[in-house]
Amino acid sequence: MKTTKQADAVEELYREEIMDHYQNPRNFGHMDGADVSYHDYNPVCGDEVTVQLKMENGTVKEAVFTGKGCAISQAAASMLTEQIHGKSVKAVVTMTQNDMLETIKINPGPVRIKCVLLALRAVQKGIVQYEANRANLAKPFSEKGLSKN
Repeated sequence: MKTTKQADAVEELYREEIMDHYQNPRNFGHMDGADVSYHDYNPVCGDEVTVQLKMENGTVKEAVFTGKGCAISQAAASMLTEQIHGKSVKAVVTMTQNDMLETIKINPGPVRIKCVLLALRAVQKGIVQYEANRANLAKPFSEKGLSKN
């Protein structure tokens, strides 16, 4: 069993990792030719994130983000882009709050949980939108509800 002092030391290491991702974000920037591009924000605090993904054979080939906001929201976006690289669409869209909490390794508390989940929510919404567009494009014109003139 860890002592309080040991637990505090471990949490401090994870806080340092969050600050490192915030100050030196991985995969930060724009992507030309992205298959998925989705912007989301938290109206309560003003955090914003735009995620862009390149998809290949049902997997995330590349992931980048841009955004502004608190250290937790931006670090979580950085960590998430690293984590989803090479993962299947199914694995990414089924990620949960607990998966993100395991990724950032700290308990942000009830007020900051939306900060942690912002990028994941954007990635998942973007993929769902991408998949819906692909499914719609695959339908014959007669199934898309186009009028026959």
